[in-house]
Amino acid sequence: MKIPMSPAAAALLRALVARAQVPRDRIFLIEAESVDWRSLVFSGERHRILIGMPAPDSEAVMDRMCSGLEEAEFSIPGLIVADIGIAGEPERRPDGSISLWIEALTVAED
Repeated sequence: MKIPMSPAAAALLRALVARAQVPRDRIFLIEAESVDWRSLVFSGERHRILIGMPAPDSEAVMDRMCSGLEEAEFSIPGLIVADIGIAGEPERRPDGSISLWIEALTVAED
């Protein structure tokens, strides 16, 4: 089953996978929510993305993806990642997999 995502959320997920330095099939999209966001001068979207990483190297994958995430610079054509971070604590399961929520604000670059 394919989870519907906005183009901005899909681009953000691709950028997160690139940070993790693993093939796309090593990070699973579990849930995604995006809502329109506007200020007086900017427009964009707020995102909540739940991702999962299977064992055996889930901890290393999460560390590469999330280390310094709040200060990271992203190169996503047409978008600026204005705010990003982990929401809550990662959930570690008995099978060695990890899931975590990422929240982000993307704004249009124009």
